[in-house]
Amino acid sequence: MKQIRTIEEINEKIRAGKVVVMTAEEVIGLVEEKGVNEAAAAVDVVTTGTFGPMCSSGVFLNLGHPQPRIKINEAYLNGVPAYAGIAAVDIYLGATALPPRDPANRNYPGEFVYGGAHVIEDLVAGKEIRLDASSYGTDCYPLKRIKTSFRLAEINEATLYNPRNAYQNYNVAVNLGQKNIYTYMGILKPNLGNANYSSAGQLSPLFNDPYLKTIGIGTRLFLGGGIGYVAWNGTQHNPSAERGSTGVPNYPAATLALVGDLKQMKPRWLRGLSYLGYGATLQVGVGIPIPILDEGMMSHCAIRDEEIMAPILDYQRAYPYRESGNLGLVSYADLKSGSITVSGKKVPTASLSSYAGAREIAETLKEWISGGDFELTSPAASLPAHDAGISLKPMPQRDPDGQEDQ
Repeated sequence: MKQIRTIEEINEKIRAGKVVVMTAEEVIGLVEEKGVNEAAAAVDVVTTGTFGPMCSSGVFLNLGHPQPRIKINEAYLNGVPAYAGIAAVDIYLGATALPPRDPANRNYPGEFVYGGAHVIEDLVAGKEIRLDASSYGTDCYPLKRIKTSFRLAEINEATLYNPRNAYQNYNVAVNLGQKNIYTYMGILKPNLGNANYSSAGQLSPLFNDPYLKTIGIGTRLFLGGGIGYVAWNGTQHNPSAERGSTGVPNYPAATLALVGDLKQMKPRWLRGLSYLGYGATLQVGVGIPIPILDEGMMSHCAIRDEEIMAPILDYQRAYPYRESGNLGLVSYADLKSGSITVSGKKVPTASLSSYAGAREIAETLKEWISGGDFELTSPAASLPAHDAGISLKPMPQRDPDGQEDQ
């Protein structure tokens, strides 16, 4: 495909106030009206967005040293455990971390009301966070216990580092069983009582660059209301998933590891969520600009919900027990219509991802670029793409003597 512009040429237009930016939703109509070639010649950047639950998220915090110094061995933030096996006063708080509870409490599954994600939201909102930290004590770090409180502005660094975000497609969750089940995809009613999904569809970043031609390590993006970057491919990155005729995967595929300064971010775009019977997760706002370097990129950015398919999966049996097979593919247009047909039954649908939020993120990123406040970056390295030969591996299961379980 012949190149029509470079990222540096786009940045020059941004600095000159002459850049043309449209959202992925807007370019659909432009391409329908004028065709791919004319649309590609007219538009420099297409902005995308997604705002959904992303469990694989968390923050690195450097709390600073008290007097005397402490080497934190165990830490709790508002009662939520953080990982302290890094350095003296560095800790990592995961979004799904939960306060310890009495295992004998039979109501425990229904009490997931506050976890790491909520602490992250409170941090960004400027609220005071309680710290309870302990240590075994050393000659250079003699303090063994500290209870205090702090706000985000009072600590040295706070880095949002999310190992797996912005999934390129995901499952539609249903329940073929006889009772409610409680999952990270929400409550699923028995006998195909509902179908939950989680994607912005045509606005979602990785649907608009399905082969990762412009998104790579170092790509600058909207993250949590501030500016972040792609740090690496995300965990469970599976770009070799089966694809449709448009190049978009029909199954969960690529993922991104994202990093950014938490102090830039806003609670509007980092929200702690509680899922009854499952736990806590973080709703993360992500928006990625797609530079239109050639006509092929415009063709990808004009993808419509009607052309994007997702697999329907039973979360009562197939998902938890890793059994093969699914209940077919369905388009995001059908999902967004409010109902789909599964095994001959009409099933109501609901999205865990906010399309209105995704649209607002894409519009915000468009304003940043058009206003000269956000320039694009060329990736320092490419991410493993569809031809990399990557496939997901299950966890090895063997006894202590190294024999495979039967």
